[in-house]
Amino acid sequence: QVQLVESGGGLVQPGGSLRLSCAASGITLDYYAIGWFRQAPGKEREGFSCISSSDGNTYYTDSVKGRFTISRDNAKNTVYLQMNSLKPEDTAVYYCAADAVCSGYVHRYDYWGQGTQVTVSS
Repeated sequence: QVQLVESGGGLVQPGGSLRLSCAASGITLDYYAIGWFRQAPGKEREGFSCISSSDGNTYYTDSVKGRFTISRDNAKNTVYLQMNSLKPEDTAVYYCAADAVCSGYVHRYDYWGQGTQVTVSS
C-alpha cells in the first residue's frame, strides 16, 4: 500500500520558517517526481514546486521562488520543503504528490498525502 505522509506544518509568524517533510512507504521516491501543492480556503489546489526523479531538477513558481527549497533524501525515502520568509498568503494546506514527471496539474499525480496545515499569522 502506497502512503505519502506530510509533516512539519504549524503556526508561524510572518518572516518565519518551516520545513515540511513528505515521507513515503510502499514506493521508492527516487523513481518518482515529487510535487508540492497547496490549497487555501476557498481556492483551488495549486502546484508550486517539484523535484524530478531522473536528474533532480527543481521547479518553482514565481510566488515561492527564492523563498522555498525542495530537496530529497533517497536514503530516507523522504522529500523536504524548506520554507523561509513566510507570508500570510502562504497559509494553506500543503500536500505532496508523486508522479512520473513534474507538472503542475493536479490530475496527473497518482499518489497524494493527506496534507499538513501551514498558518502564517502574527
